[in-house]
Amino acid sequence: MSALVGLSTSSVYPETTAAAFEIAASLGYDGIEVMVGTDVISQDVEALVGLVDHYQVPVLSIHAPCLLVTQRVWGTDSWGKLRRAQAVAERLGASTVVVHPPFRWQREYARTFVSGLEAMRSETAVQFAVENMYPWRAVAQRVPAYSPGWDTRDEDYPYATLDLSHTAVSGSDAMQFARDLGERLTHLHLADGSGSARDEHLIPGRGAQPAGEVLGLLAATGFAGAVIVEVNTKGAGSRERRESDLTEALAFARLHLAGAV
Repeated sequence: MSALVGLSTSSVYPETTAAAFEIAASLGYDGIEVMVGTDVISQDVEALVGLVDHYQVPVLSIHAPCLLVTQRVWGTDSWGKLRRAQAVAERLGASTVVVHPPFRWQREYARTFVSGLEAMRSETAVQFAVENMYPWRAVAQRVPAYSPGWDTRDEDYPYATLDLSHTAVSGSDAMQFARDLGERLTHLHLADGSGSARDEHLIPGRGAQPAGEVLGLLAATGFAGAVIVEVNTKGAGSRERRESDLTEALAFARLHLAGAV
């Protein structure tokens, strides 16, 4: 059985969380990853329950509010955010919470991040899958923005998310990254990138990342997690064009997960 292919609500931006459910249902995605952000519906578990019931599309994962623009979503206490994300995941039956490594200036949170996640592992069946990031680039230098660092292979995280747009920015070998994570790789953000300093989140197949090969590796090794299409369609300009892009991404995922080339 192939891995489930879900749609991140961020993939329909600037459309809403509700629109993501509608699009996922109409295109045949297996589920949704809710990016908790400034859209109030993404923050409201009962509203999400209503969308699941209405569209009959399950929530596969919750992306905790870890971005710079969501620093005040669900308060400012970082552990409080993760516990709330856990509660939402449990309420919706989602198996995974995606979380970024702390920013370097979040010193106390950063100091306890690895041990804190390990402690939470004994309290819930929800998997906190830490996502690979990338060094921030300034003029002629690479700035360490995260602590622990952007490379999730450097820490003993039991669960990891591999993001293929982020491997493009960091200049990482995505196939080697996946192999190195091994069984800890439980979640995939399917996208693409050209290798520029910008986090592009291109439709898979339109950049330089070996997205198809990574999917083939997951299929060959019995990957039991979710593949989440997390792409940027902000420039699509219309619902019709956005749906065309997301149909292409879904077809790419299904083709390569089935072992076709």
